[in-house]
Amino acid sequence: MSAYWLGRSVLVTGASGLLGGWLTPRLIELGARPVCLIRDQVPECELVRRGTIARVRVVHGDLLDSDLLARTVAEYEVDLVIHLAAQSIVGTARRNPAATFEANIGGTWRLLEAVRTVRPETPVVVASSDKAYGSQAALPYDESMPLRGEYPYDVSKSCADLIARSYALTYGLRTGITRCGNLFGGGDLNNNRIVPGTITSVLRGERPIIRSDGQFVRDFMYVEDAVAAYLLLAEKLAASADLAGEAFNISYEQPLTVLELVARILDQMGSDLEPDVRNEASAEIREEYLSAAKAREHLGWRPEHSLDEGLARTIAWYASETVSGTVSARGNGP
Repeated sequence: MSAYWLGRSVLVTGASGLLGGWLTPRLIELGARPVCLIRDQVPECELVRRGTIARVRVVHGDLLDSDLLARTVAEYEVDLVIHLAAQSIVGTARRNPAATFEANIGGTWRLLEAVRTVRPETPVVVASSDKAYGSQAALPYDESMPLRGEYPYDVSKSCADLIARSYALTYGLRTGITRCGNLFGGGDLNNNRIVPGTITSVLRGERPIIRSDGQFVRDFMYVEDAVAAYLLLAEKLAASADLAGEAFNISYEQPLTVLELVARILDQMGSDLEPDVRNEASAEIREEYLSAAKAREHLGWRPEHSLDEGLARTIAWYASETVSGTVSARGNGP
């Protein structure tokens, strides 16, 4: 990373989530001055656990509060925005689509509108997802493909993605869009996701639960490699308007079935537990994975860790935190 970050005021939404919990301390290391918009108090999140929250400026509020967003961008003289906040659980979106649409779509356009009206020169990195592509006839997905989400979560990401591009093409905002696969890493406290759910089950001596038939194919991305990609895109956006409105897939380009991923975790943990395959998943795409060729070519991005290295680091985090009592014995359901 360059000296770009020194003294920069960076607004991070979703700082108490998995990605935000790793990205925010990295910003501090680079000399930036993070401003974190936080809706809920989550005492066990990485932002709090590491003590990072004491080193950032905190704005308490909701993405749906347009006045709050405009005040934050203005008063903190925000130089760059990294928009991570979202309702990110597929099952929750299926049960409560309206709240998901409000958060993921309404929150995105309100934030972009605040930037447009207050500090229109400010670059904005918007977190989209591989789910924004919906179901495609060809694999892997590349950025030339149309966005065609069908299920509630997927639609919310397709819409937010398109809104970010619209603000670039219509108003000249320097928006850049990231489309990652399934993120994993230490600090993910939602055991409905396959990686933390499997690890915590094994640590408790319980069979890991697989909601699907185990044959769904996905991209999996270690969180620290995603952080590096976000920061690299932010730098490129700040340096040149040429990337405004562009989207970039971030991927190891190593698709796995859910059963294959669980087998890797079990092997690394030395466990002979058999997964509990429940075949209950519905309204989800069976196969989705990404090409990262554009990110390599235009951003110069390369992952710093292999998939197995990322899994090893994640397992070590959960093992350590389980011993210390930080990770509770909540039920899992990947």
